[in-house]
Amino acid sequence: MDEKKWLTEEFEANRAHLRAAAYRMLGSRSEAEDAVQEAWLRLSRTDTTGVGNLGGWLTTVVARICLDMLRARKARREEPLEAPVHSGIADPANDPEREAAFADSVGLALLVVLQTLAPAERVAFVLHDMFDLPFDEIAPIIGRSSGATRQLASRARRRVQGVDEAPDVDFARKRTIAETFLAASRNGDLEALLAVLSPDVVFRPDATAARYGIGEMRGSTDVAEAFKGRAQAAEPAVVDGELGFVVHIGGQIRIAVTLAIGDGKIVAIDAVADPDRLRQINYSILQD
Repeated sequence: MDEKKWLTEEFEANRAHLRAAAYRMLGSRSEAEDAVQEAWLRLSRTDTTGVGNLGGWLTTVVARICLDMLRARKARREEPLEAPVHSGIADPANDPEREAAFADSVGLALLVVLQTLAPAERVAFVLHDMFDLPFDEIAPIIGRSSGATRQLASRARRRVQGVDEAPDVDFARKRTIAETFLAASRNGDLEALLAVLSPDVVFRPDATAARYGIGEMRGSTDVAEAFKGRAQAAEPAVVDGELGFVVHIGGQIRIAVTLAIGDGKIVAIDAVADPDRLRQINYSILQD
């Protein structure tokens, strides 16, 4: 069979799944269709010889496209103008009963809640809880560690389920941990750093952030040593819905860092310094 024809048939076989995933992430039928169409364009330009699971590859591509769209929307402070409805999701020609049940599960209330989530939270929750992708596969899509991705999905799940976890108390506790980490870093206090880091903490910078001198690493000892004496120009902040900090260099914010905190310890640290991604990140400086 001609390769282009085969790719077309495989893409069409996955279209309903891709459209459903995009719709849940974006909450807009038209944007979901745009995301799926962009995935097709990328597929048509890609050598898929080494792709073992084309469906998984397409899901990853659509998820990354949706994440970029969500971040761009967040930067413009926009939400879809159209009200989420079920039409456009179900494809009766595919499997009428299954598609009808699927459409019923995507209620307006769910989509409204999803729109309140930060972009990375939303993508992590949709891909894991709704489409069963492992955290190890989702993490590269959103540019976080597996531990941080698990935390994002867990927080999103609690919000979707409407669970009241005394968020003010939880936030205050995590803020204390984040600020303790920053203070210990500035003061070069190795013991204080080790006290707030999980033994298997992972630090994951993007390619731009790594140029500032700290590459990807794992383990509390290495991470503590790397951060000792740093963070002089850092300010505590909420970054894309997560506690963390931003770093000023030359009077501008050059690095945004998120801290994934679980069981009273920092389990993952993710740093973003790519200018395009920084423009898409939503952050607010924490005041005393």
